[in-house]
Amino acid sequence: MGRAGHILGSAWVRFSGDCATVVFSGDLGSRNTPLLPDPDIPEPCDLLVMESTYGDRRHGDRNHRIERLGEVLSHALADGGKVFVPAFSLGRSQELIYEMDRLFSDAEWQAKFPELAGEKVPVFLDSPLGLKITEIYSRLGKFWDQESRGLLAGGDHPLDFAGLYGVDSFKRHHRLLDYEGPGVIVAGSGMCSGGRIIDHLKAGIGETRNDILFAGYQANGTPGRDILQYHKRPGAYVYFDDKKYEIKARVHQLSGYSAHADCDDLVAWVTAMAEKPGKIKLVHGDSGAQKALAGKLAGNGYLMA
Repeated sequence: MGRAGHILGSAWVRFSGDCATVVFSGDLGSRNTPLLPDPDIPEPCDLLVMESTYGDRRHGDRNHRIERLGEVLSHALADGGKVFVPAFSLGRSQELIYEMDRLFSDAEWQAKFPELAGEKVPVFLDSPLGLKITEIYSRLGKFWDQESRGLLAGGDHPLDFAGLYGVDSFKRHHRLLDYEGPGVIVAGSGMCSGGRIIDHLKAGIGETRNDILFAGYQANGTPGRDILQYHKRPGAYVYFDDKKYEIKARVHQLSGYSAHADCDDLVAWVTAMAEKPGKIKLVHGDSGAQKALAGKLAGNGYLMA
């Protein structure tokens, strides 16, 4: 068993028997992500069963991701409005908090984005589950990557900063709905299909000074996908609870926040093994992603099952 780098505690497993040795990758995480160490490399095996979720695409560079987040926040908060960030409670919320901590605490990033320096913009994590998971992440600092542990040792907790507020009770959530701004509100669900983000969008999606920032995949048929797909059309709208809401808030999409390894990370993980697996079986991916990744691996001399 080894760390998979997908979320805190995720792992790949290796089974050894008299006839064969099999490694199941599970969900593999990207390299160079905040908080989590890169996936461990397994020992050689006869069969590697590996995920292929993003076997046909590449994520954005992490530094570019933080820079893009800084650009969006700087422009979005300039008019005193609110930024709504739909985010899953596990993994995505913690990464966003981590990178906002960099923007609000790191001297180099503050020099690049002076609008985010000085008086701290309030950031509200409006998610009881997200707060609980963030607390668990904080308690398990010994499992963080070297960068995160270094920040903590230097007195900068990467999951906490001045102006970060947790919204636990439903009463506080309702009070936050009346908050005028400026501020950043991180709430679930990540695809706007439920959770507290729905209340915030109902209250604020019709105001031009507000912004919606997507940092994750939006599946077909979800309100999040509808907002992304139609927001530029005149009179664009989205349905929440069978009621139509006009989209007047500005909409942004950040790439590179997927918890899954991209095609380059997947290939790098396999090629880092001391010996080539006897065969590789790809799972957990659309047919196009599997075909693309299989082509890359076969081109490197790997035998596909």
